[in-house]
Amino acid sequence: MITEGSNQPIEFIRLPEVRRLTSLGTTKIYEMASKGQFPKQVKLGGRSVAWVRSEVLAWSRAKVEASRE
Repeated sequence: MITEGSNQPIEFIRLPEVRRLTSLGTTKIYEMASKGQFPKQVKLGGRSVAWVRSEVLAWSRAKVEASRE
């Protein structure tokens, strides 16, 4: 099993789940990822990609914290 630094299992999520968690559209997700403003997807093989759930959630938490300052 692959784990992250905190010994938590890595959970991959697909684009529909990323869109649901962030309320962002597909184009915006890819645009922001290419600019380094959003977690990049991981190639799983062939044309299949996914995102690391904890990275997407950390991005979301950072957005909330920034809006509260």
